[in-house]
Amino acid sequence: MQIDDKLLTKLEKLSALKIADDKRQELEEQLSQIVNFVEKLDELKLDDVEAMTSTTNTATPFRLDESRKSDVIDMVSKHAPNSQDGFFIVPKIIE
Repeated sequence: MQIDDKLLTKLEKLSALKIADDKRQELEEQLSQIVNFVEKLDELKLDDVEAMTSTTNTATPFRLDESRKSDVIDMVSKHAPNSQDGFFIVPKIIE
């Protein structure tokens, strides 16, 4: 499938993007290459190929669910304009 200026204009409108005039030709060529690649993939005979969910045959390793001491709250709090006991202090906005 060849991406032409008419289709690119439609894609531009649907995506709410503005494509610069000096980039249109290059983008048409790149999109055409992508679509052609996908069309080639569509030609593959995969009826006898089992679907895969992972490229490895091993299970995901689990770590023990143990609590650990962390100083993340202290690190974040020291960068806040105002905090107390690990919480951010913000101005009241609702009366």
